Parts: sequence; C-alpha cells; structure tokens
Amino acid sequence: MAILSALLNLLFPPPPSLFVSAMSAISLVSLARAGFEEMKGTHLQYSKFQNVNPSTKEKIQLSSKSGMLLLYTPAFLVGAASFFVFPHEGLRTTFVQSALTLHFFKRVLEVLFVHKYSGTMALDSAILITLSYFLSTATMLYAQHLTQGLPEPPIDLKYPGILLFFIGIFGNLYHHYLLSKLRGSGEKEYKIPEGGLFGLVICPHYLFEIIEFYGISFISQTLYAFSFTLGTTFYLVGRSCATRRWYQSKFEDFPQHIKALIPFVL
Repeated sequence: MAILSALLNLLFPPPPSLFVSAMSAISLVSLARAGFEEMKGTHLQYSKFQNVNPSTKEKIQLSSKSGMLLLYTPAFLVGAASFFVFPHEGLRTTFVQSALTLHFFKRVLEVLFVHKYSGTMALDSAILITLSYFLSTATMLYAQHLTQGLPEPPIDLKYPGILLFFIGIFGNLYHHYLLSKLRGSGEKEYKIPEGGLFGLVICPHYLFEIIEFYGISFISQTLYAFSFTLGTTFYLVGRSCATRRWYQSKFEDFPQHIKALIPFVL
C-alpha cells in the first residue's frame, strides 16, 4: 500500500485508453526482454554487433549512417509534428514535446556530423528499432495529451526532470564526441575509449541516455513514460554488459576495473 500511495503522488491517474495501457506493458516487457537477450548473446545487429548471430538467410544491409538516420528521423518528425497536433496544452506538455524533439534532433545531427561509421546495419534490426522509437515517442506524446483536465500529481517532478534531462543530453553528447575522436581519417578499427567516464565504465553514453529518459519521465509523470524508461534501462544494461564482454574478447589489455554502465557497481 505504501508503494501504491507513493506512485499515486508521483503519477497522473492511468489514462482511459486501452491502447496506452497496453503499450505501457508492451514497452516494458519487450525492452526488458531485448536486454535479457543481449545479456545472453543474441544482439540487435548494429554497431560492433553488426556481424553477430549469423543466419543462413542473407539479410539486406544498410550503410550504418543510413541505418542510423532511419532510426531517429521518424521519431524526430513525430516530436516536431506534436507541436501542431497538440498545441497550447500547458507548460508540462510543451516541455515533454520539446525534450523528445530535441533528443531525436540531436541524434540526427550526431549521425550527420559527429559519428564516424565503417560498417553496415541489418535492415530488419533497423526497422525494429525505428518502429520502437516511432511508436514510443508517439505514445508518450499521446499519453501526455490524455492528462489534459486531470489534476496534477501532488509531487511535481518536472523541474528536477528538466535538470536530469540536460545532464543526460550533454553527458551523452560529450561521450559520443569522445568516441568520434577515437578514429582518424580512414580508420575503421575499434579502440578502447578514453576520457570522460570511459575510465570507469565502457558505456557512459548509455548511462547518460538513461539519465536523460528519466528526466523526460519526471517531466511527464505518466505511467507510459516511466514504463518505457524502465524498459529502456533494462535494455541498455543488457547492451552495455554485452559491449563490455565484446571489448574483453577483442583487447587483451582491456582494464578489468572498467565496469559496463555504473561506475564501481555494474
């Protein structure tokens, strides 16, 4: 009862929408399952895992840059369109719209101007991730729209959420920049990352992405936002642990004190 009471103080009431309620459960379970599969060694085929899980059936491949643009552009367009579909719905909704749109706009800009790509991405993995980002963004915005007319949660988290969001987005950008500097012109080989929090964890960019999404959840204070963020946490925990194992297998001098995601812990 104490946990339920705390949740009622933090969240808007569940929306009268079967779609949003179902998506809350689906997002959490599917992302958590994907994270578990990453831990087991069954990976979505992009980045350094593009050639794992070999199949007897030849898969259609995209260049990594084209694949990444496909991943982020539809979600960015959904966020931008929300300002016209759900205009003037209050400060909280505007913050959620702005945060989601800025997140995916930043990712598009990183693909175009920051990251250096050398491989390919399986089309089926690209489509799966694109649909996940597109549907989750659209659902989060729709769930926020459904809070119109509802009483605000007794505990207002939107301003702490804004702080978390900006810590997350700048931390993520900084560590993506450090990754981009690992390769010189024409180089394709992976190297052990250095700088920032890379001396403590191998995936600080994932850590800051998690912080960013918790910031969005705090701004939103809807059940769907927290369900998606919790699922994303499970997925990125699995992906970061798999990434650490990959570096250990490729580099004999990989520092064993470097954790996967959380300094000194995991």
